[in-house]
Amino acid sequence: MSLVGRTCVDRHEAFLLEVASDGSTKPHPYYERLVKGVTYRAANQAAAFPQGYISRVEAKAACENAGKRLCSKSEWTRACKAKGWMTYPYGQQGKRDVCNTGKLHLLSQMFKNPKGGFKYEDHFNSPDLNKTPGFLARSADYSGCASELGVFDMVGNLHEWVSDTVTEDLMEKLDAEEVERRDQPWQVGNGVFMGGFYSTTSEHGPGCSFITVAHEPSYHDYSTGFRCCKAADLPKPEPKKTSAGKKK
Repeated sequence: MSLVGRTCVDRHEAFLLEVASDGSTKPHPYYERLVKGVTYRAANQAAAFPQGYISRVEAKAACENAGKRLCSKSEWTRACKAKGWMTYPYGQQGKRDVCNTGKLHLLSQMFKNPKGGFKYEDHFNSPDLNKTPGFLARSADYSGCASELGVFDMVGNLHEWVSDTVTEDLMEKLDAEEVERRDQPWQVGNGVFMGGFYSTTSEHGPGCSFITVAHEPSYHDYSTGFRCCKAADLPKPEPKKTSAGKKK
């Protein structure tokens, strides 16, 4: 994990370990949906394919089973922007091919005009999507897509769920930002994911400002992933002194 302020943030997007009743674990196939009744634990490391097809509800549980939690939007953004002023993890201006973004929209390429239209489980959650070479990348394969704090793939590769819930206040704050975003349908209670995935660019905001608010927390498809955070075990800050030299 990387230290971001007083929060530890996973350096890589998460994959899943299946936890057996005896405590032993084995990797869950990153291209498959989670199985009901199985316990999952989040893990992260370089060169591993991250887990797609996951809802916020499931991602939250996997982080908690690892002794962590889902990052908040503010924690996630700070880890992405490093010292706070950059639009992308690597700098102010976007650059082609530094992060895993801008690929063809694989869903429409793989399933051209499906009979009866697109179906949630058969098409949006098809294992074939993230198994297709050249689209989903292993963690840190795009070595330049890292912040100064050593956190990889926060832009592109997979969308990343955060713990925030859509509220009227959140939408007002987004509207007040000087960021151009395509309009999205939303409702109070929806979940939030950040960063875009391998087939997006800046539709919902550039780089670290990319945010999606259109889906309920139980939503999942081939583009949805996550990473975990936890509070850092650091000494408490020293109390500030008043002008008279006394501690507050």
